[in-house]
Amino acid sequence: MNEKLKQLYQSVILEHQREPFHYQKQENASLKLEAYNPLCGDKFELFLEMKGDRITEAYFFGYGCAISKASSSVLVKRIIGKSLEEVRELFDQFYDVVQPDAGAPVSNVDEELEAFAGARQFPGRLKCATLSWDALKEFIEERKNEGI
Repeated sequence: MNEKLKQLYQSVILEHQREPFHYQKQENASLKLEAYNPLCGDKFELFLEMKGDRITEAYFFGYGCAISKASSSVLVKRIIGKSLEEVRELFDQFYDVVQPDAGAPVSNVDEELEAFAGARQFPGRLKCATLSWDALKEFIEERKNEGI
């Protein structure tokens, strides 16, 4: 991992670990999704409010390693105000960054997402980086398949 990416990875992970975005339970949320990795025990709940196909509010709560918590924080921060189609585009950007077989540098991605490219260097931590993203992606794909 080059030095710039290493520093970026560490700073973004640490920042979101210490001060995660919208990290609180929202028991009255209209949508609750669970992100759970039984191999390591990381477990987060995503709390969403939607108006039509747009996510109007997003929170998360739970426990896990610094990478899964930071990644969940970035996810929640990024999806507020976005339509499901815009969230699908965000998924594409994020997965292009973290996929271990993605050999080429990613361009036109902001530093916060780019920081997770460091997960490529640690295949065992890839699931940590994608945990909450995978849960939301599955939900959105189910809605798409249902024609919603």
